[in-house]
This record gives sequence, C-alpha cells and structure tokens, in this order.
Amino acid sequence: MKLEALTFKGGVHFDGFKSLSNQKPWVVAKAPSVVTIAMHQHIGAPCEPVVAVGDEVKVGQKIGEAKAFVSTPVHSSVSGKVKKIEKITTPDGRSCQAVVIENNGLDELGYEELSRSLDSLTPEEIRAIVKESGITGQGGASFPTHVKLSVPAENPIDAVILNGAECEPYLTCDQLLMENQPERVLDGLAIIMKAVGAKEGYIAIEDNKQQAIRILREQNTNEHIHIASLKAKYPQGDEKRIIDAVLERHVPSGGLPMHVGVVVDNVATAASVADAVLRGKPLYERLVTVTGHAAAEPKNVLVKNGTPMSYIVEFAGGFKVQPGKIIMGGPMMGISQYTLDLPCVKGLSGILCMTEEEAKPPVVTTCMKCGKCVDVCPVHLLPLYIQQRALKGLYDDAQSLHALDCIECGSCSYVCPAKRPLVESIRLAKREIRAKEQRVR
Repeated sequence: MKLEALTFKGGVHFDGFKSLSNQKPWVVAKAPSVVTIAMHQHIGAPCEPVVAVGDEVKVGQKIGEAKAFVSTPVHSSVSGKVKKIEKITTPDGRSCQAVVIENNGLDELGYEELSRSLDSLTPEEIRAIVKESGITGQGGASFPTHVKLSVPAENPIDAVILNGAECEPYLTCDQLLMENQPERVLDGLAIIMKAVGAKEGYIAIEDNKQQAIRILREQNTNEHIHIASLKAKYPQGDEKRIIDAVLERHVPSGGLPMHVGVVVDNVATAASVADAVLRGKPLYERLVTVTGHAAAEPKNVLVKNGTPMSYIVEFAGGFKVQPGKIIMGGPMMGISQYTLDLPCVKGLSGILCMTEEEAKPPVVTTCMKCGKCVDVCPVHLLPLYIQQRALKGLYDDAQSLHALDCIECGSCSYVCPAKRPLVESIRLAKREIRAKEQRVR
C-alpha cells in the first residue's frame, strides 16, 4: 500500500503559523503553588472526589473516582495538602467539583514506577490499566480511552490509526512529541493494537512535519506498524477523514470507526498509554502549545494538570500586545475563554493568544450562493441550506439535510466570502434536533 501524499475530498489549505512555536524544544513548567484539578475532564460522567479537605496527597495519587463506564479517574499532579473542594468552570465550559491542592514542592510519588513488558499483559489487563490511569483522548473530545479500546465482539478491529496530523493552525505539541519522544508513540501504538486485537497499525502525519515522519520511520522496527504521510490540509485530523485517507474506508452516517474495523487515537494519547502500561505512570501532566501573535514567546510547555492558564501564559513569556481573544485549542474548533483564571485539563492542547485586530468580528453580508462552502465540506453537506433552515427555526428540515453529520470543523465559515457564521448556525440546529429527540424519549 502506498502511504505517501494521502488525503480526502474537500477541506481547506491555509497558513498554519506552525513556525511560531515548533522551532525550539519544549520546556517544563515549574509546578505552581496551588493546582485546581477538575473532577470532569472528559466526555461522560464526572468523577467523585475520594479525598477530603486536610488530606495529604502525592503525585499520581487518585483523587477522583469514576463511578460509570464512560468515565475515568483523576489523579493529583503535585504532592501537598487538599485545601478545599469547590465548584468551578473548566476551560471547555463544564461546571463541576474540583480538588484544590497546595503544592509542598516535594514531588512525592503516589504510584510505583514500573518496568512492565507488553508480552506479559492480556488485552483485558491493558484496558484495566488504561482506565485506572485516567487516560483520555488528548487531541480533541477527551473521550475515555479504555472505552474506545473496549470494542464489541461483533465489531472486530483489524487496524489502529494514530492521528499525528495536528491539522489545527498554530498547534505544534504533537509534532514536538513525535520528534523528541518517538519511542513513546510507537510503544503506545503497539499496546493499543494488542488491546483491540489489530494486526496493523498506522501513524498518520501531515507532510508539513517531515522531520517527525523521518524520525518515526527511522525508529520503527515493527513490520506491522506503518508511517503514513498525509497532504497538509484541514481537517485532515478528523477521525473519519483520516480513515478515508489512510485506508480508503468510509464510516457510514451515524457510524463509528469500529464499524469499519478501525480504532483511531491521538499520538499524545498513545504516549500516555505507554507511560501507564509500561511504566505505571497515570495521566497528570501534558504538553501544551502557547502561541499566537499576541504571545511574547510562543513555545510548547509541559504542564501539570490543574495549573492555571494564566500561570502557563506567564511562564511562556506573557503577552507582547494586549490580546483580543484567548482560545483553548486552535482557531477552527477551539473554545474562546472569558478568563485565564481557569485550570489546565487533560484536553487542553493549546492556548492561542490572538491580537485585537485578528479578533475583530467580520462584517456579515448576504449569501450569494457561490457554493464554496459545499466544495470544501469534508462531509459533503450543504452548509448554506442548513443555515437557512436553522435561522428560520426549521430544524426538521435541517435534520433532513443531515445537519447531525456536521463535524463542526468550520471550513465552510472560513471560505465564505460573505463571512456568514455557518458553523454556528449548524451547531444551533444540532442542539435543537438533539433536544427534540430527548423530549420524545
């Protein structure tokens, strides 16, 4: 199989501004004096605190217990004393309990550092370790990884794809991970393959990351693992698009990757799986890209879970101009922040600092039916007509146009010459359609 210049139909090309932050090694942030660790950091049910005010905790100690299958534990990122348990808002808009810990600076470990062999573990043991270690997806929706690895028998998996596309503009943390610690990524892929019974594994990387492609190919010694080069195009990293590009399999409307025999995980997630399974380390820290034209010194920073975003930005040099907007993640699918006084969570891949000029809302004009939004839609939808129905409150009509299949990538809004907020309207339609479905149930 040819694994060069792979791609999908649709999507957009633009300047990703990767060079702002990918030209230097990542740095390790000093842990702050206080961390605020949210009990809800993933899709699914929140955790319940298993510590109390006044308790002494250690690094990697479980402080939040998962009570549901679609959930995963939370661990302390520092050693110290629990000062309070309070309700907070997370950067992704969730309202939940959080454990506030005063760091004693001792970095005492609350877990045993191990050296396990993959050959000694069964798939069931791997999934149990991944769940207990609090591993969630680190490239997007923060889906609990053990759930993704628990594939029903009726959906046998023959391939695992690691998403190293990192197609969102500005973000470079996955690139630096692949270039600097390829062994963690390769080990993680082998572990995931064993957990789901897949015979073949792929690491899919956009061709604007040639060094990462070269390093992983040089380091790879597993004949069942393949490094695939993708054309740099957004949203190449969407899991259905990456399956289409690499394996030429098409996930049906409403379907999941497992329905075509595939599991897709992010490269950073795989690295965390390797840490947990082979070395016993829970997920309590991650690499974050601090970047943007308002940032003084764009760079990638390894930070502890629960570190305030304001602390991360200051550690990275602060602002060189007054920011007009701060976004958690990238500019296409990220979430605007109303304050930096919110804690880092497992799904925080980037802090994008935009200038006031960049953040100015565009002037919206009348749709001219040019069809550009249709040309770029990776799902082959009709964004202009879905918006039209949504603005008129015709949500049943929007559903008939497959609004629920929209991945909210924002490609349509990006290319629209009339600057119409297409993805926002489609997102509204999806919420109303789902709310109606809930009421019917």
